[in-house]
Amino acid sequence: MIQIADTNEKILKCKAALLDLRSHISPDEYLSIVKNMVADGFILVFIDEDDQAVSVAGFRMEYKLHRGNSIYIDDVNTLPDYRTNGYAGQIMDWIVDYAKNNDIAQIHLDSGVHRYDAHRFYLKKGYNITSHHFVLGL
Repeated sequence: MIQIADTNEKILKCKAALLDLRSHISPDEYLSIVKNMVADGFILVFIDEDDQAVSVAGFRMEYKLHRGNSIYIDDVNTLPDYRTNGYAGQIMDWIVDYAKNNDIAQIHLDSGVHRYDAHRFYLKKGYNITSHHFVLGL
């Protein structure tokens, strides 16, 4: 069952899966960072197995002039020992249902160019590659 991490306890339950993906985040700062993001509209969802969040996704609803209302997925990850169980697919399907229930017609995400397995997964889920993402480091 997919749950929304809407308490400190649930946010902390997602820590291992999120830090597995975002290893640059200090474990000591994790709770504070995620709580601030949640306060800004970030929604963190997870699948619990063996009393831990084994698969997670974080997203937000946003409005952009060029695309209107949409969901942007920031993070999707499943702990290595739980991959191939279909958990990420279940979460992605849950996000699609969430979007439909909130009259949102598009879901967007970015994926690092080196993440070939993720790309195959997103393409299999029906996502299209529609642009390049450019960054200027300062």
